[in-house]
Amino acid sequence: MKTSDFDYKLPPERIAQTPVEPRDASRLMVLNRENDELTHSTFNRIEDFLLPGDLLVVNQTRVIPARIFAHKIPTGGKIEILLLNRRDEHTWECLVGGKRMDEGKAFELENGVKGEIIAVSEGASRVLRFEEPIDGFLNEIGTMPLPPYIHEKLEDPERYQTVYSKEEGSAAAPPAVLHFTPELISGVRLLGVKIQSVTLHVGLDTFAPVTEENAEDHKIHTEWCSLPFKAARMINRTRAYGGRVIGVGTTSVRVLETAARNAEGRDLVGEYEGPTDLFILPGYEFKATQAMITNFHLPKSSLMMMVSAFAGHEKIMSAYQTAIEEKYRFYSFGDAMFIY
Repeated sequence: MKTSDFDYKLPPERIAQTPVEPRDASRLMVLNRENDELTHSTFNRIEDFLLPGDLLVVNQTRVIPARIFAHKIPTGGKIEILLLNRRDEHTWECLVGGKRMDEGKAFELENGVKGEIIAVSEGASRVLRFEEPIDGFLNEIGTMPLPPYIHEKLEDPERYQTVYSKEEGSAAAPPAVLHFTPELISGVRLLGVKIQSVTLHVGLDTFAPVTEENAEDHKIHTEWCSLPFKAARMINRTRAYGGRVIGVGTTSVRVLETAARNAEGRDLVGEYEGPTDLFILPGYEFKATQAMITNFHLPKSSLMMMVSAFAGHEKIMSAYQTAIEEKYRFYSFGDAMFIY
């Protein structure tokens, strides 16, 4: 399976630089997998495509101010750090921008806390150890880590948080959940649709494209996720009573399919907490997800491969071309798809 099979040409003006207001005013493309029908709507009409008894599974992760700056010791050269995954109180997996940031290199944050690079991975990936826990002062020294394709300043940092955000730990927001407003949530509940939160802290693969010629050769990075017993029970009951389990965003789908590995008997999922290295490519058999709400993803990304696995490669490539022609907005602050 060639990585180039998941490539497409996107005009730069189709990359959304700012979020729409209100959140649910974004456009919505609806894809019926059975008959290939495409419907154009708006996200505030999502209720038109949901059914009583459905269950929306949303990611409740909250983005931390993960972009911080430091100076090399002893030269004083400036470096930029993007915190990705917290291993323990003192140790983080990061992306580090700066020359000669090799193992053993020491640095000092803007507030005086020192640290050291203890391991070097591919590209700009590094493992950093800080002399003291940094969680408590990230709001003081850190900034919101907007994706590199967004070039305009975000006036309100909360606009890059979802209304469900609760558990801090992500380097990026789950874009599909950004479309929900409290009013829309109330309307969905009145329809008889339930909502269940899970957690996945978004890490490196949001920023790292698949670079291998063969997609199967890509080593996906692990991300921490949690699907507790209460959530597993609701998901299993929903399916037992004929409702659809709808993953809101690829992160929620990854949690669902990871938890499906722990399912027992006729259950769809079992409770799970820990790292996930699940890499979903075409040919994967989805076990716990009957429908998906998602944004439009970067070419040759693992997320593009996941939605292609869910809907079919040709259907997704055709839908994306239609989205470009119809001037949909792409990526984190862009428009959404509902695939069922």
